[in-house]
Amino acid sequence: MRAIHVNLVMAWIWILLGFLSGSVLGLFFARENWLGGYASFKRRLYRLAHISFFGLGLANLAFYFTAQTGTPASGLEAASWLFVAGAITMPICCVVMAHFPKALLLFGVPVLSLMAGGALVLKNIIKLL
Repeated sequence: MRAIHVNLVMAWIWILLGFLSGSVLGLFFARENWLGGYASFKRRLYRLAHISFFGLGLANLAFYFTAQTGTPASGLEAASWLFVAGAITMPICCVVMAHFPKALLLFGVPVLSLMAGGALVLKNIIKLL
């Protein structure tokens, strides 16, 4: 399987996990004090983890289709794996930080992975101009 096909599979797995995590969170949303209440830090991070499945699934899908357009291949395999790494680590970091707020620096892993992947893709798109 070519590296970019991993992003297509990843995209749909992450979208499915978004549906699944939303279903699980939905079982408890009516409990006013669940995870410390609606506005609590812990509950906000759980919601962020849930939404990150959709957002990063769509980012991987966008990358897959962008890579199909004849974009120069320079750095695209690295970008592919950076998007996968960012997608995997973001919801993990959200849940870890919900329970260990001092773990803020962990967010550097998904954020830097996604920024680097995006920069590589943009660099290749600009080459087309």
